[in-house]
Amino acid sequence: MDPEALRREIPVTDEVAYFNTGASGPSTRRAVEAVSTFQSYHEFEAPAGEGFYEAGFGAYEEAREAVAGLLGADPAEVTLTESTTHGINLIAASIDWEEGDTVVRTDVEHPSGRLPWERLRDTHGIGVEVVASDAGRFDPDDFAAAMDDARLVCLSALSWNYGTRLPVREVAEIAAETGTFVLVDAVQAPGQYPVDVGEWGADFVVGSGHKWLLGPWGTGFLWLDDDARRRLRPTWIGPRGVEDMEADGYEYADAASMFELTTTPVAVYRGLEAAIDIIDSVGIGRIRDRIERLTDRLKAGIDDDRLLSPRAYESGLVSIAAADPEMAVEHLREAGIVVRSIPEPACVRASVHAFNTAAEVDRLAEALGSIDP
Repeated sequence: MDPEALRREIPVTDEVAYFNTGASGPSTRRAVEAVSTFQSYHEFEAPAGEGFYEAGFGAYEEAREAVAGLLGADPAEVTLTESTTHGINLIAASIDWEEGDTVVRTDVEHPSGRLPWERLRDTHGIGVEVVASDAGRFDPDDFAAAMDDARLVCLSALSWNYGTRLPVREVAEIAAETGTFVLVDAVQAPGQYPVDVGEWGADFVVGSGHKWLLGPWGTGFLWLDDDARRRLRPTWIGPRGVEDMEADGYEYADAASMFELTTTPVAVYRGLEAAIDIIDSVGIGRIRDRIERLTDRLKAGIDDDRLLSPRAYESGLVSIAAADPEMAVEHLREAGIVVRSIPEPACVRASVHAFNTAAEVDRLAEALGSIDP
């Protein structure tokens, strides 16, 4: 499949120039059909055939394998979640926090990477230290000073407000010296460029299927390093998360499945599996290269004093200054262009994916030129 064929799989591209994948990608027909087809099969045919549980758990395992392949991981290291927020909260709720413990986060974290620590500050008396950036840029030495006695550091692979790549590997190397957990919010990365969790050296990586992977809502994943996982203490338990559900007492499964309950929704993961298959069929390298070309083309049409993202390519997220971002978003929507506003820094953010075209990028650049900076 080439990018043009990918575009034909996405109905919304017939209606608008869609540049909001960083918030939620438009799903492909194939992904949505995979959800509805499996839902019908599971409810209407499986009861008289292989059975509800066999069909559901089988679909779950196949989706787990697809995610593992996407991340360069072993399936036993992956558990499926509902979202990035869900995955972060699983980790936050599974550490035996003590009063005075410290969590380090950056100043460019999405609310999903901020709120759980604020809640733990109220409930467990932990401290939260924030590493400041220069417009999404970080010096790893700033993390070293903050992480000296920290239990966990939470950082994004890509900043959602600037589109900058954060020094994940460097932070993980610092954490290896300080004994600090490293939790990476990777939601903006899979589907944009190749991801190999082993290269990052983190303990936990979370993401979702509904953004750059162009999958359905309600799909996410959590990857866990084996050694780090064994140091966790989950606060919930279910039959799928133990070694033997029939045994007296319990022993958590020695795998990421320790977080799994029982009858979680399954059909959406068929959609996630289909979405990953489509990304693979286009080729993540081809997708990355096309996003880079289109992003460079968009930035070429934006003046330096308005471009808040780096001029040199780092991702398909492009933030542009606007006097009234929300009004600018509405103005662009009226012109058939979908973007979003960002609160900090106050700006308009465009997300450029491989299904976008050069003509759409030119339309967006021209329309932005008519908006008060």
